Parts: sequence; C-alpha cells; structure tokens
Amino acid sequence: MLFKRIKIQNIRSYDNADMVIPQGSVLLSGDIGSGKTSILLAIEFALFGLQPGQKGTSLLKNGRDEGRVELEFELDGQNIIITRTLKRKKTVGQEETYITIDGKTEEKAITDMKNQVLQLLNYPLEFAKKTNLLYRFTVYTPQEEMKQIILENPEIRLNTLRHVFGIDKYKRIKENSTILTARLRELSRLKQGQILDLDLFKTRMNEKKESLILIQEQIPEIEKKLSEILVLKIKKETEIKEIEGKIDEKNKIENEVEKLNILLLTKREQIVKIDKDIELIRKRLEQVSKEFNQEELDKTIIKLSDKKKSYEKTNREIIELSAKISSFLSKKTELEKLKEAILNLKVCPTCFQEVTVTHKHGIFEQTEKEIQSIATDKINTDNEKQKKEILIKQINSEILDLEKFKSSLEAIKIRIQTIQEDSKKLDDFERQKISLNQDIELLTGQAYRLKEGISELKKYDLIMQAKKKELEVVILEERQIDIKKAEIIKEIELGNREIARMEKEISEKEKIKDELLYIVELENWVSSQFLELISFIEKNVMLRLREEFSKLFNEWFSILVPDTFNVRLDEEFTPIIEQQDYELDYGYLSGGERTAIALAYRLALNQTINSLLSEIKTKGIVILDEPTDGFSQQQLDKMRDVLQQLKVNQLIIVSHDQKMEGFVENIVRLKKDHGVTSLIA
Repeated sequence: MLFKRIKIQNIRSYDNADMVIPQGSVLLSGDIGSGKTSILLAIEFALFGLQPGQKGTSLLKNGRDEGRVELEFELDGQNIIITRTLKRKKTVGQEETYITIDGKTEEKAITDMKNQVLQLLNYPLEFAKKTNLLYRFTVYTPQEEMKQIILENPEIRLNTLRHVFGIDKYKRIKENSTILTARLRELSRLKQGQILDLDLFKTRMNEKKESLILIQEQIPEIEKKLSEILVLKIKKETEIKEIEGKIDEKNKIENEVEKLNILLLTKREQIVKIDKDIELIRKRLEQVSKEFNQEELDKTIIKLSDKKKSYEKTNREIIELSAKISSFLSKKTELEKLKEAILNLKVCPTCFQEVTVTHKHGIFEQTEKEIQSIATDKINTDNEKQKKEILIKQINSEILDLEKFKSSLEAIKIRIQTIQEDSKKLDDFERQKISLNQDIELLTGQAYRLKEGISELKKYDLIMQAKKKELEVVILEERQIDIKKAEIIKEIELGNREIARMEKEISEKEKIKDELLYIVELENWVSSQFLELISFIEKNVMLRLREEFSKLFNEWFSILVPDTFNVRLDEEFTPIIEQQDYELDYGYLSGGERTAIALAYRLALNQTINSLLSEIKTKGIVILDEPTDGFSQQQLDKMRDVLQQLKVNQLIIVSHDQKMEGFVENIVRLKKDHGVTSLIA
C-alpha cells in the first residue's frame, strides 16, 4: 500500500489543502502547532471514519458546517480514492462516504465502508467492531500514546497488547469457558433435580400396571353377569308383550263400549230434539191460528184499493190547480207588460192615430181590474191546492198503514202455510222416535255384553304392573352393571393414559439423564483439558511474541542509547531498563531516554505485528509523529541509522527539528498564518 495524495477541506486549521505524498521517506516540516499532525488525523479519518469516543468537532474546523477528506492510495495495482464528509447539525457527524476503485465510484454506508477498507487492507475481521488499534500500532501511533502504554497498569497494558496482537481471543476463550463451565454446573444441578424422582416414577408406573391387570380381570365376570341379565330381560320383555296383547284386546273392547255410549248418547239426543220439534210445531200452529183472520185481510185489501183511488183523484186535482195557478201567473205577467206598453204608447198601432190620455187611462184601469181579479182567483186556487195537498198526505199515510197491516197479515198467512206443511212431519217424527228407541235398546244390550268381557280382562292390568316392576328391577341391575363396566373401562383408559404419561415423562427423564452425563463429561473436559490446552497455547504464543518483541526492542534501543543501557521486556511486556546490573525506574530517565524507550517500543511493536500478521497490506508504511522529542544531538544523529534500517516503502515523519530534513528524501513544509495552515512550495 502507498499513499499518493490527500485533499482536505475545513479540517482543523485547514481551509483547503491538496498534498501529494511521494514514495520513500517524507518529512512534514513546520513549527509546533502548524498543522502537521492534522494531516495524519485526516488520513486516519479517511480510512476508518470517526472512532468510538471520537467527536466530529475534533476534526471539523470551528465556524464551518461541512468538512471533507479525500485520500488517494495504491493497493495491489489498483488506484483507490476514499472520500468522507463531516456535517454540523445538532452535533458534528459523518455524512456521505464514497470509494472509487480504478475510476468506478460507489457510495457506501459508514459501516460498509469500514468493512470494505478492512478487507482491502487484509485486516482480521475481528477488528471490524473495534477501534483501529491494528493501524495505530502498525502504521501510526501518536508518541504520547506509546508512552501511556509503557506507564499503564501492567494488566491493562497486557490486555491492550493482547488486543493488538489479536490473541485476546485466548483470554476471551478462557473467560467464556469459565462462564460455560459455571453454566454447565448450573445446568447439571437443574437436570439432577429434574431426574431426582426418576426411580419413584418407575416404581409408581409398575404399581399402576399391576393395578390395571387386576382391574382388567374383573371385566369377564361383569360381561358374564350382563349376558345373564340380558337373557332375563328378554324373557321379561316377552312376557310383557304377551300381556300387552290381552290389554290391547281389553282396550279395543273399551273403545267399542265408548263408541256405543257415544252412539247411545247421540240417539237419545236425537229423540229429545224430535220431541222439542214436535212441541214447537204444535205451539206455532196454536199461536198463528189465534193471530190470523181472513175476513179482516179481505176488508183491508178493499179499503186499501179505495184509498189508492182517492189518492189518484186528489193528485189529479192538485195537478189541475197547479196548471190553473201557472195560467194566472202568465196572464198577470202579460197584463203587467200591457200596462207598461200603454203608458209608453203615443200612436195606435192599428189606426195610427194619436192615443189620448183619457183613452190610456181607461185602458189602464180596465187592465188593473183584470189583474186584481186574477190575483183574487190565484189566492183562492192556492188555498184550495193547499187543502188538497194536506188531504193527499193524509191519504198517503193511511195507505202506508194499510200496506203494513196487509203485509203483516199476509206474512202470518204464509207462516200458517209453512207451519201446516211442518205439521205433516209430525208422523215422520213419531216413526223416527220409535226407530231410535229400538236402536237404543239394541245398543244397550251390546254394551252390557262388552262390559262383561272387559271385567274378565281387567286382571291383566295388575299382572302388567307386576311384570313391569320385575323388568324395571332387571333393567336397573343391568344399568348398574353397565355403569360398573364403564367405570372399569374408564379407569383402565385413564390408567393407560397415566402409564403413557409416566412412560413419556420417564423417557424424557432418561433423556435428561443422558444429557446430564454428557454435560458432566463436557464440564470436566472444559474445566480440565480444554482450559489447560488454551492456557498452554496462550502461554507459548505470548512467550514467542515476548521473545521476538523483547529482542527487537533491545536492538532498536541499542541504536538510540549508549551501550551502557540494556533493555528487555518482562512477562507483562513492561520495559525493564538495566545499567551495570541495576534496574532503573522509567521515571528517573531523561526526556530523550524516555522518548528512545517509547520509539524503540513502537518500532519493535510494529515489526512484531507485521511479522505476526504478515498478510496485512499496511506493513510497508510507517508514520512517526515527533519521534525525536527530547533527543540529544547524539541521539538525533542515531536517527539516520534508525531510518535506514526501517526498510519500508513509505515513511512519513512529523517533526519540527530541522536536522531531520537531512535524513529524508522528500520534505513537505507547512506554515500556519492567522489560524490557517497552508503548504509551502
């Protein structure tokens, strides 16, 4: 892997920067605080994004809402560009991420981008959910972090190095194994409790089976009793059927007697009705003969005829008087018109002579007399008409009375005729009475004979009651035996279910017993053999790593510090510094010596990891941040030997020491002016 170019926008002290990263050794030179380390942080952000616990505000420039990093590098012959952006909202967070491989650009989710970068760099997949420790200790480790590891609590340092070396899995395996064995022991106790009553279940099941055998032996005896009861029941039912035949015969006779009684009652009712009809006819004849008189009817008819003639005559007279009154009115109207005409007449229409007033007066008086005469005649005629109208009303009323009286007499006459016809039936009624009495006598004798037969058959009612009681006793006994049989069958069924349930539970407990044996064996194997094996493997791996690490650490330290010092690592990877067989405390070393310890530790760690994880694609790159901080001039001169022995494809050094410029092939100068960093050509 080779870094080729990085473009940054609004990152820390940078507005816009585009830096080409050459192959070989490169020095980022500039004053303290000029923005050198920001380049290294931008490279790390481009590769892995924000790390757990890292805030976006540590990268995004103050007062800016968006920032951007674009890193170009070469890997396995492919040209790759990774672009990441930051955006300020409520907090500063990552936004779009893009990856371009040989000109083909693809947008990725943040997690997907990190996974793809790890795959490209061939980092173990276990680092996907961790911070980028492998990159920090193989490529770029801030100097203060190395010092922190050296001064850290030995257990924490050892766990950190386990994590970096990728062998913390052994510790996790042991921890998980301890958890597993505890869980297995707990499961073992649980399963022991579950099978504690296994033998008791087996004993109960055997007792239940023996009990069922005894119960099943009762069934043949019960079935024998049922067969005997069934025979007796059939016998009783047959006897009852025979008796039922006699009782049916008795019932039929009783029905016949009932029919005869109904027939006798009907006959007697008919005789009573005939007697009533005869009596009624006789009474009606006697009553009607008193009410009707033929002579009176004849007189009424004659009188009615005379009244009708008188009515017709009076009606004609009224009509004539009405015509006479109409004539009077017509004549009066003509005379009134004549009077009016005479009053207006001037010339005689006959002789055409002038009509005098005297002549008019004479004619007018004569006309007036005629009108008065007509009025008198009309009054007399009206009076006469009124009298006639009163008379005709009286005659009409008399006619109506006569009509009613005549109708009542005629109705009585018709009734007499009808009653006379009914009286002819009296002889028939008498003959019917004789016939009915004969029938009654015959039916009474027949009913008597049938009742004698019923008396003989009544004894079978008592016999039937006794037989039914005997049958009820048999049926009750049969029902009781049936119930007992059903109870036994139900008990057997429930017993079989109970046995099946017990067998199932015993089977399950047997399985649990087998599982318990397996769990006990597994727990013994994990707690003894497996944990011992893991501890042995871990011990050997750590021993090999410590030997390699300690050897490299001593070699690098020997280059940087006079031969009077000797360094090595103890079992917890703590640096041990010795001088003339005396062990020196880290705190008593000078600043340059502490920096040399940290740098030697850093380089030894880098080589150890690259040797262990030989397939990672970042092993050809080393980034050193202020590696000479506190060095003496003599130690600075030794840095040339260190850099020459690194033998990496790309070495990036951050330093403000000008002497370092003579140790590298390429120099990139940075300058910060008014809070903004820029590249100096």
